[in-house]
Amino acid sequence: MKLIVGLGNPGKKYDRTKHNMGFMTIDKLMEEYNQTQMKKDFEAEYCKFKVDGETVFLVKPLTFMNESGRAVKFLTGYYQIKPEEIMVIQDDLDMPIGKIRLRAKGSAGGHNGIKSIIASMGTKDFKRIKIGIQHPDKQTVVNWVLTPFTKDQAPVALTGIDNAASAVKDWIAGDTFDQLMNKYN
Repeated sequence: MKLIVGLGNPGKKYDRTKHNMGFMTIDKLMEEYNQTQMKKDFEAEYCKFKVDGETVFLVKPLTFMNESGRAVKFLTGYYQIKPEEIMVIQDDLDMPIGKIRLRAKGSAGGHNGIKSIIASMGTKDFKRIKIGIQHPDKQTVVNWVLTPFTKDQAPVALTGIDNAASAVKDWIAGDTFDQLMNKYN
């Protein structure tokens, strides 16, 4: 099994904001795998399908960023998904826009969605794909993450989403996480 969780905030107000890079990557993966319907349950929107015999879940928690762990805990408990079968896609302020970095495990690094998942799951041992959104120059972090990319930034951000989706697809296809880190980091 593979549980792919894209972090973000639900609602039209947050649709294309920097903090929703995870949601946007899930949307890209839905398109790539020809999935059109998401179910609402377990405080999340998700779809479940098979790829070459592998059960795959694409998930968007509906709890807002700071409570993302609740949805992850409900889904993993119900479907008996182990931490090593989880990959979380998040935004990262400390990387340039569109750059991706894969991590096998680790601390939250100040990201509230990851803090919530660690607290709910009781472990830091789940995979992550971080997509850079850059640190703001003049505005507060909250204002920065909750605004869309500029016209100039958007194509670079989309490249990050495309690369993150490619890494997820390679993982689902059977690449080890070490292979993915060598390829994408």
